Amino acid sequence: MRIGSVARACVLFALAVPATAIAQSKSPLDGFDAYVAKAVAAWDVPGLAIAVVHGDSVTFIKGYGVRTLGGHDAVDIHTLFANASTTKAFTSFEVLQQADSGKLSLETRVADVYPILQLQQAYPTADITIRDLLTHRTGLPEADFLWYLTPYDFPTMAKKLRLVKPTYGLRAHFQYENLTYAAAGFIAAQVAGADWEKLYQSHIFVPLGMKETFTSTSAAEAYGNIATPHYRIDDTVRAIERYRTDNIGPAGSMYSSVSDMSKWMRFLLDSARVGGKRLLSAEQFAELWHPQMLVEQDEFYPTSRLTHPNFTAYGLGWFLEDYRGEKVVFHTGSIDGFSAIVGLIPERKLGVVIFANLDHAELRHALMYTVFDRYIGGAKHDWSAEMLTLYGNLRTRQRRMMAVRDSTLAAARAKGTRPSLPLAAYAGTYTDELYGTFKVKLVNGTLAVDDSLDPGPLEHWSYDTFQFVHQRRWLGKQMVTFQIGETGTVTGVTPGDGIVFRKVADR
Repeated sequence: MRIGSVARACVLFALAVPATAIAQSKSPLDGFDAYVAKAVAAWDVPGLAIAVVHGDSVTFIKGYGVRTLGGHDAVDIHTLFANASTTKAFTSFEVLQQADSGKLSLETRVADVYPILQLQQAYPTADITIRDLLTHRTGLPEADFLWYLTPYDFPTMAKKLRLVKPTYGLRAHFQYENLTYAAAGFIAAQVAGADWEKLYQSHIFVPLGMKETFTSTSAAEAYGNIATPHYRIDDTVRAIERYRTDNIGPAGSMYSSVSDMSKWMRFLLDSARVGGKRLLSAEQFAELWHPQMLVEQDEFYPTSRLTHPNFTAYGLGWFLEDYRGEKVVFHTGSIDGFSAIVGLIPERKLGVVIFANLDHAELRHALMYTVFDRYIGGAKHDWSAEMLTLYGNLRTRQRRMMAVRDSTLAAARAKGTRPSLPLAAYAGTYTDELYGTFKVKLVNGTLAVDDSLDPGPLEHWSYDTFQFVHQRRWLGKQMVTFQIGETGTVTGVTPGDGIVFRKVADR
């Protein structure tokens, strides 16, 4: 029925009955509150917050569950969660603001503004641009081992990237990379002559009135109303330690509330206007959601098996796809114990943000598509149920693969063996130019990894191989094999993946 037909029908109905009997039009989100509450319980999520914006209005905003499992502090619309990689949209926005100011452009060569970032070959090093950093197309594979559970600051990590072997040529393939995104944010701050935290604060947070958004973990913790991260360990959801991502700040260290993020979404859906004033030119704003790099289906989200997009791409800090004939821009965020998603349908001026305090709580996708369906109309999917089955099957498959691996290792284990040398001989410091330092200590007759960020015991497995049991239980276990030289002394250690740390001579 066309709009004109609907209007005529309403007029006829109004003439036939008293005005007080006219039914109010049904909201797209009628019953949504109960749906979310049921889904949160079905997915075992301790706490979740969600906001929906349509046009310039917040049409739904609410918190569910608790900040900490077993606690009494409820999640509300002002509770802070980790933005994780949804921080990247702020970084690309700030870079474009600097482009508006003329201090750089998307085609600025990184070598001209941040020469410490180099790759193995001279050609890509000389040619990499800011656009390449923001679109994950430098040819570098994911190098999270440089920032996760390391003591490095960003300049140190940037210098080490020259040791990472590219797996593709420059601009040949999409490969998600946090470090290059962090570099883009630090470069924007450098050309602006300010710390990146102060730059984002003055250029984005203050103009938008985002008073519940912070760029560091310490600042977020000082706020007080902050969710605790949780992880599913041994099939049980447990509270875990908060991980600090400050060393790659512009790629993922922000914390925010759904109340503040609703302001961010309304701002973007109004073409970067606040109070009638543009904070980004129309030319630069168009770059944000323009497909910059195609993303192959096997590198996209598993949800595509159910939603069947015709195209999947990356813009500047946003994934792009089509859904039911609509262009969708979105980005997820994940860090130990937290999940986030921000999704927009620009043509409908529709946006949704979901924060959860459970690692990879893929309920975020289900709720995003549910909101989209309710505004598009006509859909019959129960995305929570369908995606719970999808991700449940993926988790079951992963468990089976891990069980097969563990069974294979156990079958191949040489039983009744002993280390070649006294345990004290294995203690010491091992180094690698790229991966850094691996320290082993002997405590009360037992070997252990001596690392303030990732400690754990080394349990003997067979011969000179030990099993490293991470204190962060969600990281699992891994085999560590010590190398014995011709002189009968320990010369190195291999903690998997063919990496060899060489032992440093004792002083």
